Amino acid sequence: MMALSDRTQGYVFLLTTMCIWGGFTLTARLNALWNISAWDIVALRFSLAFLILMPILLYRKEAAFLLKKEPFILAMIGGVIYCLFAYSAFHYAPTAHAAIFLNGCIPICTAIMAFFLMGQAFDKHTWASLIIMIVVLCIMSLLMYQETGVAFGAGDGLFFISAILWAIFTVLLRKYQLTAWQAMSGVAIWSAVVYVPVYLLFLPKNLSVPEPQHLLFQTIFHGVFVVIIATLSYVEAIKRLGAFKAGSITNLAPFIAAILAVPLLNEALSLAMICGLVGMAIGALQPWRWIGRKDSLEAQLAAQKKQS
Repeated sequence: MMALSDRTQGYVFLLTTMCIWGGFTLTARLNALWNISAWDIVALRFSLAFLILMPILLYRKEAAFLLKKEPFILAMIGGVIYCLFAYSAFHYAPTAHAAIFLNGCIPICTAIMAFFLMGQAFDKHTWASLIIMIVVLCIMSLLMYQETGVAFGAGDGLFFISAILWAIFTVLLRKYQLTAWQAMSGVAIWSAVVYVPVYLLFLPKNLSVPEPQHLLFQTIFHGVFVVIIATLSYVEAIKRLGAFKAGSITNLAPFIAAILAVPLLNEALSLAMICGLVGMAIGALQPWRWIGRKDSLEAQLAAQKKQS
């Protein structure tokens, strides 16, 4: 059986991440509907991940890398701070807003941060995506103002800050060259070590209000699937496809989730939201790059058949 190429492996990891991230968008909104606060879900998700990962690291005698600065920095940016902003935003804005102002803005922010942190210049496709996304955001904000009298809300601002944080995290992942296992374990463990004691001592708790089954479901999904599985697959996708491409394609999942939220969560889609979803999805996917590739792909398949 022929081994998969690095590129094909990258897309497999992307698909895995997309499924979980789409679920993250829907379940994070459910946190707000189920009265699970951002303080609580962040503590629950990292506590469970810590209980799973720390014994494995100690058993394998691989915990020494945690003493380096890189895992700590990644945990603070892409773990604690990002999660607090993102989960809080879902209490102020619906799923479609998350797809646009969080996931839609991540490619823009990632390209900008890659330029500042790694000196990675914009190619013509990146420029085209950035222009499309900026124009779409401007048009959408105008439509939102006409519909509601407010262009942007508090939730939108929190989502955008989250996009900046995740963009920095994405670029630093590539810069630091940690293994997928080290990146995932470092983020989960350091986030728990820093955040959970602060949460237990100083932050408000609301664990008695939600239904126990809701807390259990969210803890398992966000503590295992989001923290562990999605982080591993996302890091591997970045290594094989690059930060901008991985971030752009993977972020299509929340756009799909925003559409699913209409029947599943009874959320409405206004003209402004539809415009934003379509425009930001086009900018993220860059469909023009696939035009004219049919012949080249068929040629590659024919060549593979001859070799087999």
